[in-house]
Amino acid sequence: MCGIAGYYGLSADEALLSSMNDVQLHRGPDGEGIFVDGPCGLAHRRLSIIDVAHGQQPMATADGRYSIAYNGEVYNYLDLRAELEGLGRTFETDSDTEVVLQAFAQWGGEAFDRFNGMFGLAIWDRDEQRLTLARDHFGIKPVYVCRVPAPAAPLASADGVARTTESADAGGGQGEALLFASEIRPILASGLYEKKPNERSIYRYLRFRAHEDGTETFFDGIERLQPGEMLEADADGIRRTMFTRLREELAELAKEQRPYDEAAAAEYKERFIEAVRLRLQSEVPVGTSLSGGLDSSAVAVIINQLINEGDERTESVGVQQNTFSAVFPNSINDEEKYVDEVLEICEGHVDGHKILPKPEDFKADLRDFIRTQEEPLISSGPYAQFQVMREATKHVTVLLDGQGADEMMAGYIPYYAVYLRQLRAQGAKAAAAELSKSLDVLFRLGRFRVKAKLKGRKDVSVTSLLKRDFTSRYTDERFPVEQSNLKKRLIEDLFHNSLPSLLRYEDKNTMRFSLEGRVPFLDKEVVKFIFSLTDEAIIKDGWNKRILRDATRGLLPESINRRRNKIGFTTPQSEWFMRLKNHFYSVFLSESFANRPYFEQTEVLHAFEGWIKGSNNADTMMFWRLINLELWLQEYFDEAPQVDKAVAQAAPKADVEPNAGKSLDITTARGETVRRYPLRTELFAADDDLDAKVLPRIDEFFEALPAAGPEHGAATRGRWYLFISEKIIAITQGRSYFIWDIKVGKPARVLSKYVTRTPAGIGLGSPFTMQLAIEEAGLPRVLYAAAGGAVGKVLGRKGLFYELVGNDIAAIDGPTEYSAYPSNVSAKLAPKDPDRVAARLSAAIRDRVPAAYRETFAGTIVMDANDIGRNVLGSDVPGDKARFEEMFADNPLGQGSEQTPMALVFIQD
Repeated sequence: MCGIAGYYGLSADEALLSSMNDVQLHRGPDGEGIFVDGPCGLAHRRLSIIDVAHGQQPMATADGRYSIAYNGEVYNYLDLRAELEGLGRTFETDSDTEVVLQAFAQWGGEAFDRFNGMFGLAIWDRDEQRLTLARDHFGIKPVYVCRVPAPAAPLASADGVARTTESADAGGGQGEALLFASEIRPILASGLYEKKPNERSIYRYLRFRAHEDGTETFFDGIERLQPGEMLEADADGIRRTMFTRLREELAELAKEQRPYDEAAAAEYKERFIEAVRLRLQSEVPVGTSLSGGLDSSAVAVIINQLINEGDERTESVGVQQNTFSAVFPNSINDEEKYVDEVLEICEGHVDGHKILPKPEDFKADLRDFIRTQEEPLISSGPYAQFQVMREATKHVTVLLDGQGADEMMAGYIPYYAVYLRQLRAQGAKAAAAELSKSLDVLFRLGRFRVKAKLKGRKDVSVTSLLKRDFTSRYTDERFPVEQSNLKKRLIEDLFHNSLPSLLRYEDKNTMRFSLEGRVPFLDKEVVKFIFSLTDEAIIKDGWNKRILRDATRGLLPESINRRRNKIGFTTPQSEWFMRLKNHFYSVFLSESFANRPYFEQTEVLHAFEGWIKGSNNADTMMFWRLINLELWLQEYFDEAPQVDKAVAQAAPKADVEPNAGKSLDITTARGETVRRYPLRTELFAADDDLDAKVLPRIDEFFEALPAAGPEHGAATRGRWYLFISEKIIAITQGRSYFIWDIKVGKPARVLSKYVTRTPAGIGLGSPFTMQLAIEEAGLPRVLYAAAGGAVGKVLGRKGLFYELVGNDIAAIDGPTEYSAYPSNVSAKLAPKDPDRVAARLSAAIRDRVPAAYRETFAGTIVMDANDIGRNVLGSDVPGDKARFEEMFADNPLGQGSEQTPMALVFIQD
């Protein structure tokens, strides 16, 4: 497995090729190469699998006419080599790369349909000055292409006539060049592509969950070759055609309806075993991805059988087959017991590796995972595969799995409904018979929706969470699927709706860790055989994958062979979302999410709160798409580098050091210089004793002060104060509430829409903070103040709302993405009796601090501060509050997750 990149239509540029190649080092750490000729450049990264000592790329024919950059494996290459040798072709290596190259030299583009395997390749014809790109029949290996502006340099065509590139500007200004690669990032790294999100793809992803159903990607202007597609670029232009009729062949074979019997099952078994056997060709170690489901278990037990038979192809596997499984103990998604049953059957010839992905791992890996996938996914499920590949690469270089079986043998529950409609059209009796034996399967399809309806949960449509200006542009978009013909639906899902995305996940996850993934179910001859059989080979008497079940009877444990509860290689997403709800809430709360042209932030927050409380029928799949899209936009389009603030700001800090980006000293507008020492504490909770956590930290400061040095000793000689955040007082008083515990009424939902949010916080611009304001001041007073505030805006007078509403409503805070837990998911009222709290703390401080500091201690200030404002809510110090607010003009406690809710402030005389 490898990575390819290159261009057509530019002057020689090895630096460009190197830049494109460098960003896909992970695809091929074993070697690299560059080739330039005229308007074409090829780049290659090699992961050595076959003929490790040779086969370096780009590779050229002996006469230098054809050069190739190739990613993939063609499993019938030995048969093709023999045929080519019979035609007079000679070979210098044992690699399949050279066979692919010689096949193209012999047969041109017709060669591709002869290949049985996976490939994404680029071949340059020096004599014709033509670039050819191709992608395998099922699209197992990716090829991305993009047209970019380029100088319209004349190119010589085959007939010797000088022409410009296809889309040269009519005025003779700029033409177009073509970039291509195995991943999207090399195109981004070229510097020639102007990044822009594809909003149609975004809409279809959010609305229909469609995300790999055609040539368009999520990057506007970057496209993918379709499965079985070929692109040619030369001086006459760019042409895209299908090199295969595989889709049409499958549709034609489906009409044959060859009877299904024991002989057919035996023939399928023989063909499938050979498909697995072919995919064991390797000079590096081969292992198996084992989920515990029917498909991957079938692959594992067949390899075990081949080992027991002493098949020479199993040399790449070794005496013991390495299997890799993601398990989730005590989760509804856990398949460990099935994995163990396969391992027991293979005992003596297997080394089973179990990986235990955890929600905290997922949180830590989330940005890497999204960056790896390059485009959004419909669920977090492929993260389980990501984790498995990370472990597998420590032991093997090639990994076989069960991908593709579901789309050719109706592995998903909705296929039953399609088949039943098909039978109903053929006659009620056949449909009724099949329905009677499929009821338990169909029940699983609808049980959650029925349960939600019985509990009275409200449906939440994804369009209600999106901005109308955005959705109105795509009202004509549709995502039709075949509903009444089983094999037509399977063909759709093999090439269009389902499998393409799964193959993308697998390619990105395996290559992220320099692994080659192989998929024996996607042997085109095996697929053709299945489609030639009657539909009863696929579904019969409530059992899907009938032919695979029959073929593996006696090989697989009965519990797996007769399983009806498909889980798949996935994560316990709902459980993880509940565990990580605070983190995901902060994503929805972020300023970047609020500013996107796609999301209605308030509606999203309301829906997410409802899901947490179980009051609506929203699901995590919908929320995942929103989160995934936001993080993808941050990763690939936002200018500022994304930093996990909780990690970045939680670095160790001594008491005599300022917070990151802050200063210890400030000189106020009054000319008063003060030194502020922010003290880090443990997080505060509702049942904490405020004094018991605050006072010992002050003791620790003074105990450590002598060792801090003479500068700090001198700076602490004058009068001093304790400045304490109002947040921790409110929290310990039980006046801070998780947003999902606040019951929001309609008035709060309406009024909050008219409040402007700031980067420092949402204030009352959220239904839950507005609800707290209504409960604290009363709805009549809030309405009265709102009316006064509206008049004040007209008159140019700011702050009139808060003057009229009173009750410290200005101090109500909503959750902010940058705050430490629980403030990042809570809304809070102003603290109760802040003056009394200040006086109590001051008395306790005077009773315990060293005598020298007792005399200079002047009191406690309760401060509400952020990066754009500050407000003294209470104190036991007489005088002008504005003086103390000036001391916190730069918010030395910080705006993020610093966990410094108090500071000792010393006057510098």
